[in-house]
Amino acid sequence: MSRSTTCVRFDGNRTNFYDDITNKIIAELEKGHFPWVQPWGTASAKAQLAMPKNASTNRTYSGINVLILWGEVIEKGYSGQSWLTFRQARTLGGHVRKGERGTTVVYADRFVPDDAKRRAADAGEEAQAIPFLKRFTVFNTDQCENLPAEIATGAPPPPSGTIEPRVEALIRATGIDFRIGGNRAFYVPSEDYVQVPPPSAFFESINWHRTALHELGHAAGHVSRLNRDLSGSFGSRKYAFEELIAELNAAFCCASLGITPTVRHADYLGSWLEVLREDNRAIVRAASLASKAADYLLGFLPEAGDVPSPAGRAAA
Repeated sequence: MSRSTTCVRFDGNRTNFYDDITNKIIAELEKGHFPWVQPWGTASAKAQLAMPKNASTNRTYSGINVLILWGEVIEKGYSGQSWLTFRQARTLGGHVRKGERGTTVVYADRFVPDDAKRRAADAGEEAQAIPFLKRFTVFNTDQCENLPAEIATGAPPPPSGTIEPRVEALIRATGIDFRIGGNRAFYVPSEDYVQVPPPSAFFESINWHRTALHELGHAAGHVSRLNRDLSGSFGSRKYAFEELIAELNAAFCCASLGITPTVRHADYLGSWLEVLREDNRAIVRAASLASKAADYLLGFLPEAGDVPSPAGRAAA
């Protein structure tokens, strides 16, 4: 086992990770802070708005790791959203600065032990896979030295004026029945359509896009798409859990599109706290499902050259 990796089986004696992350998020929520809506616009937020990624593989982190790494960026005042393991920093020709403390992220997977395979084969049955967590310690590139310039330097923010057209293009590309009208935003699973009030109904027009992404997060869970359980009735724990998924999805989509995330449904705070206190794995599951929804939606995003400019759209 390398110095930066450990494996953790899902058993009754090893729930510290779930307890730690859940208790931390509960503490933030009790203060009125939403971990997925970081204070990007404040003096304490030095990093550009973006999804955290691995600087070596260029892969974007997902699920609960997004919340963990965003929280570290804000708490420690890092200037970028790029991360490396100790070994990756060395491979790139740099190194982690002496005395720096890493951040634990996790990767969930399943495996079938050899003895279980043999027993199943003897019995003519299918071997059952055992879930496990693999923990990795990562370091922000701010904690490293002598990295290549292209690794140490963050990408520039998206050009001004390109955000709103990209969201509108994304909505069209998903093929989801998206209706504009009325005075409230909602998704109807039984009829599979989203409805959002017109942009003029919002104090800030960008909130129309944030709200649209939230409702599209619900629609992504339809049986014909990601097949989430959308059967929860209003006021139930199941309903609150689905709202948490859509809220996280909107934050992940916003960050990917260069839009500052905001809380769309703060009135669910009490329900979310109840869900997290009851189940220490709920936030991990919600973040994972939200990442899948965001990946699904963003997969429809047209190439930049295929999106009309605001001027071109107005002329049309």
